[in-house]
Amino acid sequence: MNETLSLGRIAGVRVGLNWSVLVIVVLVTVALARGEFPAAHPGYSAVQYWALALSAAVVFLVSLLAHELAHAVVARRNGVQVDGITLWMLGGAARLHSEAATPAAELRIAAVGPLTSLLAGGALAGVAAGLDALHVSGLVVEAVAWLSAINILLGVFNALPAAPLDGGRLLRAYLWHRTGDRLRATRGASAAGRALGWFMVLTGFAAVLFGHHLSGLWPALIGWFLISAATAEARQAEMRSVLGGIPVRRVMTPNPVTVPDAATLAGFVAEGPFGHYRHSAFPVLAADGSVVGLLTVRRVEVTPAQARASTTVREAMRPLDDVVIAAPEEPVLDLLPRLEASPVRRAVVLDEGRLVGILTVADITRALAWPAEPTQTPPRSTGPHLTREAS
Repeated sequence: MNETLSLGRIAGVRVGLNWSVLVIVVLVTVALARGEFPAAHPGYSAVQYWALALSAAVVFLVSLLAHELAHAVVARRNGVQVDGITLWMLGGAARLHSEAATPAAELRIAAVGPLTSLLAGGALAGVAAGLDALHVSGLVVEAVAWLSAINILLGVFNALPAAPLDGGRLLRAYLWHRTGDRLRATRGASAAGRALGWFMVLTGFAAVLFGHHLSGLWPALIGWFLISAATAEARQAEMRSVLGGIPVRRVMTPNPVTVPDAATLAGFVAEGPFGHYRHSAFPVLAADGSVVGLLTVRRVEVTPAQARASTTVREAMRPLDDVVIAAPEEPVLDLLPRLEASPVRRAVVLDEGRLVGILTVADITRALAWPAEPTQTPPRSTGPHLTREAS
């Protein structure tokens, strides 16, 4: 889930909002201002209901952020790099650069999220009780109590043993520890996630069809997300098992066609697609041979035709600072998250500053589609033995 608005860094972690987070803000605000609050405490003005409901929605987002920050902080302490956190319509997502190295690290990273939500819910319950004892406005107490309940619900729901929920990570850590096979553990957690997702979809639509409650659409939507995310997680695990240990040089396109930075876009267009330039992205070289950027066909297309004769490649290219850079011996799996997050979905491969190749998502897809080499049947042993498959 890509961010639309950056909030900067918190505890050293990049934090952003996706536009869809407005959906959850609107839903929570409307549900509280027009339903929960007036029903529990009638007699207040509409302004009070709406102001407190909006405040509760914002605090709820903060609690979601605290949940994801807990994951990020513990992940970094366990040697896992964190690319950032994005809040969106169905909660939040901490983007981890790689996976935990051990089942114990996986368990710690996964468990801290629900634990944070449960602790927040307990603390807010204490605050609500204190405010009530001080005879603070019942409406304010209701808002704090609602925040307490929603955090506890968030913690309990995330602890369900189904991927991609935190409980699914806990299940995977347990299965990984028990079997020694991370891929097999991921398959088990993903299957549990799909089962939970289908259960929520079916019960949600049953509530709409037979109970005439439109609120059933919300669990159905969450269930559909769980099915999609669990399926994607299983596919990613299969991909990691294939690409594990493979360096970029094995997958990249070597010696890519380059473009001089002083050339004009008109000259570039005249060469393709049946001339020298047959691809859709090209490393740009300065006069001294150094790589200075990446020119894509899309950048040429957005330049008005009448301006291409006077626009140089350097003026239209993406600067090298905005391009993913990889090393030939870097593992493809370590590069993949950066590649998928890149707008151009390409990486320039440099060996001590010298251009040696270019890598695209299509290159990785072709590598995945290539038939695996047959493996020899191991010699039969006369006694029991235990093998552990690398993942």
